[in-house]
Amino acid sequence: MNPLQAVLAAARAGDYSFTTVTPETHRRVLARREGEAAKDLRDVFGWSMPFERELLPADLWEPLEAADMVEDAGSGLWRSRLRISSAAETLFLHSAFPTEDADSVFFGPDSYRFIAFLEAELPALGARRGLVDIGSGSGVGGIAVARLLPDARLTLADINAFALRLARANAAAAGLEAEVIESAGLECVPDGFDLVIANPPFVMDEGGRTYRDGGDMHGLRLSLDWAEEAMRRLPQGGAMLLYTGSAIVSGRDGFRAALADSAAARGFSLRYAELDPDIFGELLDEPAYRDVERIAAVGAVLVKG
Repeated sequence: MNPLQAVLAAARAGDYSFTTVTPETHRRVLARREGEAAKDLRDVFGWSMPFERELLPADLWEPLEAADMVEDAGSGLWRSRLRISSAAETLFLHSAFPTEDADSVFFGPDSYRFIAFLEAELPALGARRGLVDIGSGSGVGGIAVARLLPDARLTLADINAFALRLARANAAAAGLEAEVIESAGLECVPDGFDLVIANPPFVMDEGGRTYRDGGDMHGLRLSLDWAEEAMRRLPQGGAMLLYTGSAIVSGRDGFRAALADSAAARGFSLRYAELDPDIFGELLDEPAYRDVERIAAVGAVLVKG
């Protein structure tokens, strides 16, 4: 068992559980406790608070240190470079708050909506032999689906090597075998899959952070590119489950229109629905979103033939 798996095993043995919130909610909760040190494991691995060395038992401190995932926070305190979140009946490692580094591995409310979307749509697709989670991040989507499709080969693909390190540990801790591939989209993924899932970055990010920036089209360029790449690669009967966020301008969902045109041109059916009508409202204060009235969480089901 590698150190990251050992961290998860120790957290699970201690009945650890934490639901990760939006960065804005996280910031507000921490502001209430400014100047405090962590009091328990949820403070350490959920709220990313500084902690005294004695707070962590050896079975957590030692693998965390061995994985180089603990740092000096000053004043005799330490801070975990990782968070641990609960979802899909398992635990997931991802980046500590705030997620400001270029290789940060994000996990939050979108992760929970993504899982709910996948679980709702999978039954209609039937058995699958090869599953690829592109832009897998912590692996939450692929791991959630693999638990429901035990006969499908699982591939986790991401351009972020740190994300893949965490995804590999998360999958192993969940008792799953996964092929982990460093890849931009499906570029380095071999054929043999018949289900692609994705939750791409869908924000226009001034900092250009990989886990957050989705390009132009109000951040939807990457979502459209990945959908078109999947449609080029999927065999007859193959499917893609795409969760993303779409900027609504004057009541119109431009991403839906672009995706529908692309699907029709490639012989794919499309089912598309709003899953949440209003997310990340704070983005509307940014110049890039001055013409946007809301951002909706959306789910698309694409099936060939």
